[in-house]
Amino acid sequence: MSTLVASDLDRTLIYSAAALDLAVPDAEAPRLLCVEVYQHKPLSYMTETAAGLLTALAGATTFVPATTRTREQYGRIHLPGPAPRFAVCANGGHLLVDGESDRDWQRTVAARLNAECASLDEVRTHLVRTADPAWLLKERVAEDLFAYLVIDRSLLPRTWAKELAEWADARGWTVSLQGRKIYAVPKPLTKSAAVAEVARRTGAAQVLAAGDSLLDADLLLAADRGWRPGHGELAESGWNAPHVTALSERGAVAGEEILRSFTGHTTAPTRTA
Repeated sequence: MSTLVASDLDRTLIYSAAALDLAVPDAEAPRLLCVEVYQHKPLSYMTETAAGLLTALAGATTFVPATTRTREQYGRIHLPGPAPRFAVCANGGHLLVDGESDRDWQRTVAARLNAECASLDEVRTHLVRTADPAWLLKERVAEDLFAYLVIDRSLLPRTWAKELAEWADARGWTVSLQGRKIYAVPKPLTKSAAVAEVARRTGAAQVLAAGDSLLDADLLLAADRGWRPGHGELAESGWNAPHVTALSERGAVAGEEILRSFTGHTTAPTRTA
C-alpha cells in the first residue's frame, strides 16, 4: 500500500531552542541535530532519534512537508533523509515539485482566492489599522497570499484576536495565533487541498498527517489518520477528531512520537467513510 505522509514542520517535527521543551535534567537531554540556520545562527532542531526515524520514513513513503512558511523560509530547512519530491508552502499557496512551484497549482489557487474571499489588501489594511503599536513589532505579507503580525504577546489584549477572527470569518478568512505571530489566511488557502493534489498525482492509497495549529486542522481532518502534539493551538483549544490522536507528549519528544506513529501506520488499513 502506498502511503503519503504530510506533516507540518515548526513545532511538529522541528523546534526552535525555546520550543524544544526539554523536561529532563541537562545530563539526560537528547542529542540534537540542527536543521535550519538563519543569519549565520542555528535556529531549528530535531533530536537525533527523530532524524533517524524521518530518514527511514521518507525512504519508505511519499513524505510531504506541509508548512505555512514561504518558499524562501522553507528553503532554509535541511531535513535528514532524501529530499522530498513534493512540498507544500505558504499554507497551500505553493506546491513545490522537485523544488519548483507548480504553475498549474498557482493558477488553481489564484482562481479560488479571487472567487471566494475578500482581497489581501482589504485584510491587510484592517490589520494595520486596528493593531496597537504598543504590542505590534512587525507586519508582513507572505508570498502575496496572506498576512501576519509579529507581536509582543504579553501586551496583546485578550479579546483582540477573537474580534479579528470574527471580522475575518465574515470575509472568508481565518485567523491563527501561534506564539508571537497572528496569521490572517484566506479560507480557500489550505494545506489539505495541496496535499490532496499530491495524493492524486502519486496515487496514494492512504494519507497520514500531523500538525499543531489551527491552520493544520483541515489537513488533519482530510487525512486517513492524524496526530497532534500535546502543545500548540489545537491542544490548547481541546480540538480533536475521531481519527486524530491527541498525544500527551510536548516539545521535541512529541516530534519523535509523531514519527514513530507515522512509521507504525504505513501499512495500516485506511479509514472508511
